[in-house]
Amino acid sequence: MEPEFWRERWARDQIGFHLPEVNPYLQRHWPQLALTEGAQVLVPLCGKSLDLMWLASHGLRVLGVELSQQAVEAFFNEQNLTPRITERGAFKVYQAALIEVWCGDFFAMGAESLADCAALYDRAALIALPPLMRARYAEHLNRLLRPGCQGLLVTLDYDQTQKAGPPFAVMDDEVKVLFGSHWRSDVLEEQDILGESWKFVQDGVTRLDERVYQLTKR
Repeated sequence: MEPEFWRERWARDQIGFHLPEVNPYLQRHWPQLALTEGAQVLVPLCGKSLDLMWLASHGLRVLGVELSQQAVEAFFNEQNLTPRITERGAFKVYQAALIEVWCGDFFAMGAESLADCAALYDRAALIALPPLMRARYAEHLNRLLRPGCQGLLVTLDYDQTQKAGPPFAVMDDEVKVLFGSHWRSDVLEEQDILGESWKFVQDGVTRLDERVYQLTKR
């Protein structure tokens, strides 16, 4: 899972993880976080997600982080936004209105860059990473985000022996191990989505559950 892996996925348009619509879990559950207008939301591994636009349309300042420059430029082009581009350390930062996307390695983010973040939205970041990187990712979030931070986390749960990731299976027990010491995690919703996931069915997966958590940083 080196950076070049994801750059090649974007270059080859192998982006089945990209949703052509706003995530329904986001629309359904985000309001209960009760964030104030102007609060900043961290969206790791954001790609060109339409969820960024939805969050901004609700008066939130969005801070996305994405490794692929192609994905970042595609987002602003497709949304008819002309970003101001600056350099900040190892990152190229694209900013337009309430949205800024930091193009670079998420693990290079420092706490000072996220000092204003009051929320986290992770639909496809944790499940994009193999086990050791998931642990590193969670530790990084634990260091970067302040107590009181609210968030939504979406995971997939299936038999990993039936299909290699990404996206990877992340069981409920692993979520508790990764986040339990620093976050309160509450399951908001669980859906059986095997019937709408033909690639998983083709690969022989017999169970596929999507789970949505509300996270609160202690």
